[in-house]
Amino acid sequence: MTDHPDPLLLHRDGAIARLVLNRPDKHNAITLEMWRTLPRLVAAVEADPDIKVVIVCGAGGRAFSAGADISEFAEVYATPESSRAYNEAVRAGFHAVERLSRPVLASIGGICVGGGCGLALACDLRFAAEGSRFGITPAKLGLVYGYADTRRLVETVGPARAKDILFSGRLVEAEEALRIGLVDRVVPVDRLEAETLAYVAELCERSQYTIRASKRMVQDIMDGFDTETPDSRALFAAGFEGPDFREGYGAFVAKRRPRFTWG
Repeated sequence: MTDHPDPLLLHRDGAIARLVLNRPDKHNAITLEMWRTLPRLVAAVEADPDIKVVIVCGAGGRAFSAGADISEFAEVYATPESSRAYNEAVRAGFHAVERLSRPVLASIGGICVGGGCGLALACDLRFAAEGSRFGITPAKLGLVYGYADTRRLVETVGPARAKDILFSGRLVEAEEALRIGLVDRVVPVDRLEAETLAYVAELCERSQYTIRASKRMVQDIMDGFDTETPDSRALFAAGFEGPDFREGYGAFVAKRRPRFTWG
């Protein structure tokens, strides 16, 4: 341990990468340095062909993230230029996570508010521990939630529930978050790590071609494409000619577990 550990960590364990918000004494509040580092770490994941799944989590067990570090606001919002630079760093961080080709799962324990909730929404799936709480609170600060962030919220919970969350700035308990689709699983606190790892291990056994092509197609749909694109047609057609289809079909016929090799 150092006196000043990195506030954002990237670990790899086999095919699984773990991105850790590492400021437990500050409830993993996200600094400008962390926003700027996030795209670089995502690029490192993208460049590693052996990584199949990414887990995003907070250190310490008490919080996924309390959001942006408000202690920096006097500095980062001091001028129009610094405000634009800060907001662009936040946008770029979310965008990098959302567009990562691998599936990204947020493993959430404790508070998940503001920019922390925005980061979780940029992930593909969200697993939460019982007792976790969620909130998006610009209405308590006199700010407006960004367009891309609002889009992710609306796509996740629908327009009426998004308005409720944004208008009120209230905290949403884990069970309600599950009911409205803000999270995908709620598990006991002492089972969060095991349930997360069991699920990502399952993804690692599946066809990586299928997973990454499916993620791209879903993103195309969310980006507003209402008909097939040349890219989606190519992804669909290439599957029938790829090694994973041959392996999957052969395993099905032979009644054995497939051993996919694409990627």
